[in-house]
Amino acid sequence: MKILYTNIHHGNGGGHVTYIMNLLRTLENDHELWLGTPAQSRLFRYAREISGVNVVDMRFTSRPAVLFREVRALRRFLRQENFDLVHVNASADHRHMMLARMGLSRPPRIVWTRHNDRRINSLGHRLRANLGTDHVIAVSDYVARGLGASAYGSLPCTTIRHGIDTQYYAPVDPSRRTALRQHWFGDQHERLIVMGSVGGTDTEKGWLELVEAIAMLPADLRDRFRVLVAGDPPDTQRMSRVIAAGMQNACVFPGLVDDIRDVLGACDVGFVLSHFEALSYACRETMAMGLPTLITDTGGLPENLTHGVQGWILPVREPRAIVPILNALADNPQLRVEMGKAARRHSEQCFSLEPFTAQTLQVYENTIASI
Repeated sequence: MKILYTNIHHGNGGGHVTYIMNLLRTLENDHELWLGTPAQSRLFRYAREISGVNVVDMRFTSRPAVLFREVRALRRFLRQENFDLVHVNASADHRHMMLARMGLSRPPRIVWTRHNDRRINSLGHRLRANLGTDHVIAVSDYVARGLGASAYGSLPCTTIRHGIDTQYYAPVDPSRRTALRQHWFGDQHERLIVMGSVGGTDTEKGWLELVEAIAMLPADLRDRFRVLVAGDPPDTQRMSRVIAAGMQNACVFPGLVDDIRDVLGACDVGFVLSHFEALSYACRETMAMGLPTLITDTGGLPENLTHGVQGWILPVREPRAIVPILNALADNPQLRVEMGKAARRHSEQCFSLEPFTAQTLQVYENTIASI
């Protein structure tokens, strides 16, 4: 098959980057793969390193004058390359593809992956559902239920949860763990309980609730906890909450990292305490690294683990609900070891790339066969 993937993000791109890169890497040998993404994006840089993938600078602007120019250029590109299928991942690229393929003698099929749980009752969504979508992929059962009640409800829909490379994301050896902890926390690391996240520092990622929960602990216990959060450095407003909780010396922000193992490898426990979440790559990568993980009961997050087995499922925006877990972690060091092993076993059984790739490829084949 000749497949075009599209990405709208100009910078980091978050989980979209992981999603598309996993497909590019696993399908490159058997299919002709193309990627359209802004040249300054992280995805552009990563994908250029895959020899079997054709990467082109592609923009998806909403301003009408620019939009029409981009759609015309995209239409010429589609006619020239004659793709079998385009896999879109957001609203803007979905809109452009819908418009660009209209009237083509051999239009490519369009598969759209819904990565989030934002509202989908707009006119734009109704148009794309009726004129620009041949199959929908939902990243969780929660997302699929929302699609079923929308304009996309009459379209073929397949739930395919994220796959990750569980050989790449694996527990680090003891010497590496020690080196990473010394790097982030110095020589006092042995007494610390490190809570880590690679989900970013946006307020809706819930890391501030953990900071506030730790601040509620007695001083001697509070001093044992550290919070390590990778992503864009928090802005002044978020840091003001950290300072108000008296936790500025207990938090470390390494910024954006290319290899999240350098963060998670230093941690005892992971967390993804999001206010909204469709599924979460960060959760799955954290568990694959052998860390028991705190998550919230929002969206598709609970589909990742069983409460009390591989981690804990907690209410959203409730710092006080986190406190008993922190006490248990401090009282019973073996708890995080055993639950971490369970998280690793679960990731090996349920999160691997093979079923993710096979199911996605089956969607492509079924969609093209329906022409």
